Amino acid sequence: MKNMNQLMKQAKKLQEDMARAQEELGTQIVTGSASGDAVQVDMNGHKKVSAVRIKPEVVNPEDVELLEDLLLTALQDAERKADALAEAHVGKYTKGLNLPGLF
Repeated sequence: MKNMNQLMKQAKKLQEDMARAQEELGTQIVTGSASGDAVQVDMNGHKKVSAVRIKPEVVNPEDVELLEDLLLTALQDAERKADALAEAHVGKYTKGLNLPGLF
């Protein structure tokens, strides 16, 4: 019974640590960029976009497709960085656990 109590305490601590790590992810910002920072996207660790910056020189009404591609690239870059941030924060608690779809 003592082992079961110890296991329950460890599980509770893990749950608290995971909740704290998830909360921290919401406050940390990563920036994805494209074309030498011509387009930048800020995103938190929960993958919520908080800002988009576009340098005026890449805005060309004759080539909207280029701007769309740059924005997509910056978003994908930010998402990769947010995934890495989440892995760094939460991964230390989930190593060895097979939890698909956690991020």
